[in-house]
Order: sequence, then C-alpha cells, then structure tokens
Amino acid sequence: MLENRNAEHHRERLADALRDEISALLEGELSDPRIGLCYVTEVVLAPGGKSARVLVAVDGDDEEAKRTMDGLATARQFIRSTVRDNLGKKHVPELTFHLDRSDQLKGRIDDLLTRVEKRKKK
Repeated sequence: MLENRNAEHHRERLADALRDEISALLEGELSDPRIGLCYVTEVVLAPGGKSARVLVAVDGDDEEAKRTMDGLATARQFIRSTVRDNLGKKHVPELTFHLDRSDQLKGRIDDLLTRVEKRKKK
C-alpha cells in the first residue's frame, strides 16, 4: 500500500516538473514561427511512466491552433531532450502534444445554460 502511494506521488511530482519545464520552453526558448501563444494545461503520465500526454491550450483560431500543434509535433524530440537535460534525468517519457479545448467547451456549456435559464423565465 505504501509503495503504491510512493509511486503515485513520484508520478505526480514528475508530471509537475514536466509541466513546468515544458511551459518554460514554450514561453521563449522555441524559435519555430508556427508555435503561437500557448500554454500547458496538464501533463498526464501513463501508468508505466513511458509516455506522457501534454495538453496545450492555444490562444487564437483553429488555424493558429493547427499550426501550433504542427510546430510542437516537429519540436517534440528537441523539447524532450531539453527537458531531460534540465531535469538531470536519464529517461524522460515520450511526449505527445494534444490540443486542450476545455476552455472552449466550458464557454459553450455556459452559453447553453444561460439560454435554458432565459427560457425558464419566460
């Protein structure tokens, strides 16, 4: 039981460290012009720790989001090796970048709930 808690705590710490390091890279160290204004919302490690899903929110329209995700996919190995060096680790999980649309979905849900409330008042 204690070993499971320790392993879980280690994965959480690693996910936080990955999020911080990748965020720092996105803020200024990547020179790819395709990568627009974006930020890491969450890093989800696979149970074995061999891979990690990096959820990225992009400011802008769908075209900007597509360009940014293409740029991140191209820079994936550079980001991984830089993070490995910065963290001083031998192994860093394989990174895959995914567009996080939760803010857009939240806004859409809020709009729909507002419409429902207005209809109830009529």
